[in-house]
Amino acid sequence: MVRMRPSVRRDLRNGLLFISPWLVGLLIFTIYPIIASVYFSFTEYSVLRPPRWVGLENYITLFTTDTLFPTALYNTLYYAAIALPLGIIGSVLLALLLNRKVGGMSFYRTVFYLPNVVPTVAMSVLWIWLLNPNYGLFNSILKGIGLPGVPWLTSPDWSKPSLILMSLWGIGGSMVIYLAGLQDIPEHLYEAADLDGASAWRKTLNVTLPMLTPTIFFNLVMSLIGVFSYFTQAFIMTNGGPLDSTLFYMLYLYRNAFIYFKMGYASAMAWILFVIVVSLTLVVFRSSGRWVYYGGSSN
Repeated sequence: MVRMRPSVRRDLRNGLLFISPWLVGLLIFTIYPIIASVYFSFTEYSVLRPPRWVGLENYITLFTTDTLFPTALYNTLYYAAIALPLGIIGSVLLALLLNRKVGGMSFYRTVFYLPNVVPTVAMSVLWIWLLNPNYGLFNSILKGIGLPGVPWLTSPDWSKPSLILMSLWGIGGSMVIYLAGLQDIPEHLYEAADLDGASAWRKTLNVTLPMLTPTIFFNLVMSLIGVFSYFTQAFIMTNGGPLDSTLFYMLYLYRNAFIYFKMGYASAMAWILFVIVVSLTLVVFRSSGRWVYYGGSSN
């Protein structure tokens, strides 16, 4: 057994005392809820009554008899499969445009970042008006150029594309991170490319994008977690409709927990979502060695 000197023991004690509020908060508000949710996922728990152990019944019901569970999972995967790559491509292109050395660029960067300052609830209310099929701005523009209006949020075929379109309005947050990554690329790489006679397209393809892959990797992981927790916009704008076409996973989990008071069932859904997100994140990490370039190494 290693014996600590009195001074070391005193410093350890003082350090633990200083961080004790954080430790207590971590235990009460993070670790305990995580452990409790694992237990509740194997119970029938309505908050109003004590939990009753049911084993794997919640998980079996989710995968066998619950008809809304696959709908919610499909809607979330659909949104993730389209909104995620579009968001990354759009924010990278926007960052490339705003990285140009021209006058007034700070103003344009601020304009494109401003949507991220708007609260999500206010943004959702704004987009309800923009996408209104009768007097919304988008349909007014379409009718003004001789095209028919689109039933944006009122049609099952257009509801998810409408939310995906709205998500592109908020790419300014990722754009700022990409701008930081672009400005961190060594200038001598571009000078070497100029000496070799590389065109602007070749420099972008062979210098900019490879050096930007660590930033793309970071945003990909963060966005992957974000799209699977998509909730507020769908809750405010459509509440899962029309015909459950925007019933996303987190919205369905919320309904089970706080409307139907099926806390055990919702806990099971939460752990299934955790497994899905962790699995996809591990796939991204495993694949990063093939396409992420860190300076002088290939992985």
